[in-house]
Amino acid sequence: MKVTVERADLLKSLGHVHRVVERRNTIPILANVLVKAEKSKLSFKATDLDLEVIETIAAEVGQAGVTTVPAHMFYDIVRKLPEGTQVILESTGERAVLTIRAGRSRFTLQTLPESDFPDLAAGDMAHKFTLAAADLKRLINKTQFAISTEETRYYLNGIYLHTSGSGKNLKLRAVATDGHRLAQVDLDAPSGSDGMPGVIIPRKTVGEVQRLIEDMDGDVQIELSASKVRITVGNVVLTSKLIDGTFPDYARVIPAGNDKLLEVEKGEFEQAVDRVSTVSSERGRAVKLSLSGGKLTLSVNNPDSGSATEELEVTYEADALDIGFNSRYLLDIAAQIEGDTAVLRLADPGSPTLIEEKSGKGAGALYVLMPMRV
Repeated sequence: MKVTVERADLLKSLGHVHRVVERRNTIPILANVLVKAEKSKLSFKATDLDLEVIETIAAEVGQAGVTTVPAHMFYDIVRKLPEGTQVILESTGERAVLTIRAGRSRFTLQTLPESDFPDLAAGDMAHKFTLAAADLKRLINKTQFAISTEETRYYLNGIYLHTSGSGKNLKLRAVATDGHRLAQVDLDAPSGSDGMPGVIIPRKTVGEVQRLIEDMDGDVQIELSASKVRITVGNVVLTSKLIDGTFPDYARVIPAGNDKLLEVEKGEFEQAVDRVSTVSSERGRAVKLSLSGGKLTLSVNNPDSGSATEELEVTYEADALDIGFNSRYLLDIAAQIEGDTAVLRLADPGSPTLIEEKSGKGAGALYVLMPMRV
């Protein structure tokens, strides 16, 4: 194999694929990235057996070939090469090494046979649809914070993507919950998503997709089967296993009869919660909301360090109410509100609270937060 490629293109591609490779591997081949050169193209493939990323870039291919090299070391070498350099990758069948040359620098990396490299066979993808990158970004950004990190409840370790409603009211819905809070976002369902299976996309996959679409404006192609998802973003193809489990009936925890309506200016509320929670304990993080008339008093009492209170003018006409929340969870949800006004629908100190936007482009998203004893 002999290939010449721009350092910037090489670095960008390796930046995408090397992240999939786990730092500690008991199977040596999984620490490597597959490098394949053919027909003026250079492709890289990395996998952890649950997630696979393939990226293809343009290159000057003198001689086609394929090999595998340590992913993180390859990335670090390219990252440290001078900007603007041309990088030459060369390997011969006689020695199990890949030579990397750029300017006056020369490296040789040990390789492993490409025949050992696993293939995450995707099989037949029954459903295919296209989403604008901005829409996919919205689905992820507004739900990702609520994904559970508790490994025992593995079926909550991802975003549940499915369709809801029917006909003209069909929505593509993303839901995430960790048992303390829930986030749900709806979009008009794209053509081809009708009848798709409800799938749980793992947390690591969600994070990789989020990075890939961060600065992208085009469309993203999504293909689904009952056990895998394939997402194509430009010249990157990401294939992932889905979480094999049943997502709970989340509709049961979304309160329908919360009749105490609180409207608060989102920015003021967020800053006030952040300020008073400064004295809260790391473990508890509890903040108390006391509502009476058009006044909201936020208070934190930490026996070890002190206390804090702050008053806000709000729109609230129901009976007086005291309710406590985890301040970090409250701030996570407040950060998702795009408009100026947050609406909290409350019931009593022991029941979940529904939080949503008053109106505007953030409509279509709702959040549920369980209270805390304070």
